[in-house]
Amino acid sequence: MFVDVQGPWNPWIGRLGMLLDMEYTNPFIFFALVLVVVGALAVAAYLVYSRRVGWLWREWLTTVDHKKIGIMYIVVGLVMLFRGFFDAIMIRTHQAMAAGTSSPGIMGAQHGYMPPFHMDQVFTAHGTIMIIVAVTPILVGLMNILVPLQIGARDMAYPFLNAVGLAFTVAASALIMGALFIGFFSHAGWVGLSPLTEMPSSPGPGVDYWIWAIQLSSIGTTLGALNIIATILKMRAPGMTLLRMPVFSWAALGTNIIALTSFPLLTVAVSLLTLDRYIGTHFFTADGGGNLMMYTNLFWLWGHPEVYFVVLPAFGMISEIIPTFSEKTLFNYVSMVFATMAIAGVSWLVWLHHYYIMGASAGVNTFFSIATMLVGIPTGVKVFNWVFTMWRGHVRLETPMLWAVTAVLLLIGGGMTGMMVAIPAINYVTHNSVFVVAHFHNMFLIIVFAVFGGVTYWWPKMFGFKLDEYLGRWFFWLFWGGSVFVFVPMYVLGFLGMTRRLDFIAHSSWLPLLLFQVVGIVLYTASVLVFLLQLYVSIRDRHENRVTGPDAWETSRSLEWATHTPPPFYNFAVQPVVHERDEWAWRRENGLTSLDTGTCESIHMPKNSAIPALLCVLGLVFGFAMVWRIWWLAGVSLVGVVIAVIVRGCIRDIDYTVPAAEVERIEKDRLTVRDDEVARQPAPAPGDNAHAGRMSG
Repeated sequence: MFVDVQGPWNPWIGRLGMLLDMEYTNPFIFFALVLVVVGALAVAAYLVYSRRVGWLWREWLTTVDHKKIGIMYIVVGLVMLFRGFFDAIMIRTHQAMAAGTSSPGIMGAQHGYMPPFHMDQVFTAHGTIMIIVAVTPILVGLMNILVPLQIGARDMAYPFLNAVGLAFTVAASALIMGALFIGFFSHAGWVGLSPLTEMPSSPGPGVDYWIWAIQLSSIGTTLGALNIIATILKMRAPGMTLLRMPVFSWAALGTNIIALTSFPLLTVAVSLLTLDRYIGTHFFTADGGGNLMMYTNLFWLWGHPEVYFVVLPAFGMISEIIPTFSEKTLFNYVSMVFATMAIAGVSWLVWLHHYYIMGASAGVNTFFSIATMLVGIPTGVKVFNWVFTMWRGHVRLETPMLWAVTAVLLLIGGGMTGMMVAIPAINYVTHNSVFVVAHFHNMFLIIVFAVFGGVTYWWPKMFGFKLDEYLGRWFFWLFWGGSVFVFVPMYVLGFLGMTRRLDFIAHSSWLPLLLFQVVGIVLYTASVLVFLLQLYVSIRDRHENRVTGPDAWETSRSLEWATHTPPPFYNFAVQPVVHERDEWAWRRENGLTSLDTGTCESIHMPKNSAIPALLCVLGLVFGFAMVWRIWWLAGVSLVGVVIAVIVRGCIRDIDYTVPAAEVERIEKDRLTVRDDEVARQPAPAPGDNAHAGRMSG
């Protein structure tokens, strides 16, 4: 039944015997292994020394609180973002070193320092990590934290399911990290180029690592999408009509409709590929009667909506930050909502522009070209609305605003180059060149800039203190410099004809531009170090930077600022009643900013559960067993998953009620602490709160 595989296989350890034949001499892998082991031991030692193991289990690993789950999503995403960044460093430095026929080669490489097989794995891992387990978890994390707060809900519609989604995302991330040390990763590109992913071309475990990481993360994202849609549609506070929802929540709704309808397609494509590799079907093998273009169509039917899946939340964040720091309401809110949903709708009509060169008819190419250009209309509406929001506003260029405004500038550049490659004639010339690579990195930089702006903006709401502003500006400018030095030369290299995924570059005349990119990588590295320093300094000085009121920026507008900073586990002591689109701004203008709610009510909340953590472990074991074809272990772990789900279904004690007296006590304690902190704050100098004065007046 199963396909015969090359190399040793044993019923107890599957293909793990292959590891004995592998040579572990790569210093980068040793460095990464040491980094992971030392880091894990340091964290474990700290937890034991500070007696926080029990706290970690009770408060975090078994939690179903949407805010804590969101924070864990972001932490996982940031860890994987740094891993993907290391891959980017290796790609850029290797290509600069491997330029020219006489370029030197070390560590087994004829040019540069990575042999072709290693280089292929690095760019495959870079793309997979950045899109699947870095950017996506960070965005899902922010949506987890903010959507319930913005619509006045106490938690997600399905808190347990929320934790399960995180569990499978963590399992997928761990599986990719495992490929770094146990075996190797796919070399077939992050898109899984068929037929390179088929068994004859890739007989090792690398593609299988890619397959099961994709499958596990897809389960997590699909569950999360279902949950967020249900939360938005069914759990809005009284008065929170759809056209009063903050734009970020609208973006979350559009994003997750895309996810719920597109990720199953990815699951289908990868499942068919799995059948090809494991039991010998021929869905995508031409010599067996299959059609490799079917894989390409299925993949990009998910792949291009995925672009909007990650960019819409970024647009939502920009739409929250710019009004706050322009001290104005968002210009033309209704058109912004329609533009958001229009982008979500058009995202389904453009996938074929990824392969105009396949030889489709002129009519087909024209349809997809026009559909792609249509995206520019709602996107242009958004840009104009953001600009008119700033127009005649009291613009304050604090760090969240710097990130947001720069994201808008990047959108203009990415949008213009997107219009270029939407034209089939230009696409024929630029296809597979680094011009396209520069374009989609340009688009992903919009997301990264918006995310760092969003994290800086909502950090006080999450943790109760602001990030260090001075280091935040250094972080921004270094990151901006790195983006310019890496991707402007890449656009030029694309025009010069450089194709993507090269491990050796024959044209030595391209070396100066490649060296410019290395300068950009140095700036990026410096920005990452400054970011880590910013986190350290901000946490060290958290008492000095503590936010004393609910609104950290004093000009925020949406509902999440109408509760404590950080919010209690029940979010709102009394369910809020929404009066206006910018509810917090309306309350501020009407003098209703007090958090003293008087009489409280009992609150119904979900209980923590250990089952999601168990599912994470079982999911990881199942994925690992399938990669190495250890059938008994895969069967045991799968049965374990089924039993865990059944057990959860039989548990009736899954929630509890917080008595009204307990809620009142918590509220009173928080207000007392806030009053004490206000009393300790130095008196503001004249003009310090000019923006607050403008808003209250």
